[in-house]
Amino acid sequence: MNAPLKTAASEPTKQTLDIIKTLIGFNTISRESNLGLIEWVRDYLERHGAVTRLTYDAEKRKANLFATIGGAAGNAKFGTVFSGHTDVVPVKGQNWDTDPFVAHVADGKLFGRGACDMKGFIAVCLSRLPSIDQSRLHTPLHFSFSYDEEVGCLGVRELLADLKANEIRPTGVIIGEPTSMQAVIAHKGKRSYRCSVHGHAAHSSCPHLGINSIDFAAMMQLKIRDIARRVRETEANDYDFDVPYSSIVTTLSNGGSAPNIIPDKAEFVFEHRFLPGIDPREVFDEVKAYAESEVVPQMTADGAQGRIEFETLTAYPGMSTPVDDPIVASALRILGSERARKVGFGTEGGLFGEAGMPAVICGPGDIVQAHKPNEFVTLEQLARCESFFDNFVASANMNAA
Repeated sequence: MNAPLKTAASEPTKQTLDIIKTLIGFNTISRESNLGLIEWVRDYLERHGAVTRLTYDAEKRKANLFATIGGAAGNAKFGTVFSGHTDVVPVKGQNWDTDPFVAHVADGKLFGRGACDMKGFIAVCLSRLPSIDQSRLHTPLHFSFSYDEEVGCLGVRELLADLKANEIRPTGVIIGEPTSMQAVIAHKGKRSYRCSVHGHAAHSSCPHLGINSIDFAAMMQLKIRDIARRVRETEANDYDFDVPYSSIVTTLSNGGSAPNIIPDKAEFVFEHRFLPGIDPREVFDEVKAYAESEVVPQMTADGAQGRIEFETLTAYPGMSTPVDDPIVASALRILGSERARKVGFGTEGGLFGEAGMPAVICGPGDIVQAHKPNEFVTLEQLARCESFFDNFVASANMNAA
């Protein structure tokens, strides 16, 4: 039997606003430690009866937090996870009207770095916790808060390894990335690479004595553009995505040290955002094979031999949760939606999926506001998220009874 649904208010509770203001006050830009925020959240969760566990990065400067409440005997390792990342993107070079780490409310919006992506969702999860009757949770409720999502979904990998080692197997995940409170069941995967082209310096008046790294980097970039064009024309499209094909683009390029020196080194970065089900290794292998067979043999001069090196910068899988998975059905029913969406931006959802935990992405705010100056989430979206959280917990508890 389905639980009756709670109607969303027009504004969030004071508890949610107070907590989001506290969370935004922690500077958790990815290069900084997130321990202050994590320890504050851990203490809050433990005061409300949660059992918590932390997993750290190698330097012990950052940590993931996994917490559990409720669950009858024998069910404690299952249940649903509400998941979010604690790191935010930098503010340097952005023109903010106010201090990005001091949240403020104006015109029905809450402003601050991370308000949308995604401390608003975390605040909702925490604020609703005291209202849950944990004695009635037939299956547990989990919270997963990670580090370094913004730089390649790095931290959650340690968290997932810890869950596997301890045989903790949640049955599904709600990831609160900003989707305007719509259910998302798929996103693209991403791999990005740095290509370093090493040539041989010479005076620019004697180009025959040098190996011009910029020239050969340009050859590589043109090849990548050709591959991207072919992929777009031949790969099966998925028109549920805004960009229905896998994209491959060069995003950074630099080289040279002076106008009168044949440059001995050039670097560029390219990325591959691929549809779920696509093997990204095929594109990379083709790029690398072209470098080895076509470009490097031409990189000789004055007794020197050039070389090309590749480094993987980012790698996370796409996400594709079956539309008939129970967690999708629950989310759609609570949201009053008939159809889930697919998005181009990445999340930790693909990694949860690979670990056997199907995910739905659903959170307050619009992704177009993320990473921008004057980032905000509307109060109406926070209120809708509160209602969704309450209804999901109530529905899961009712269905398990």
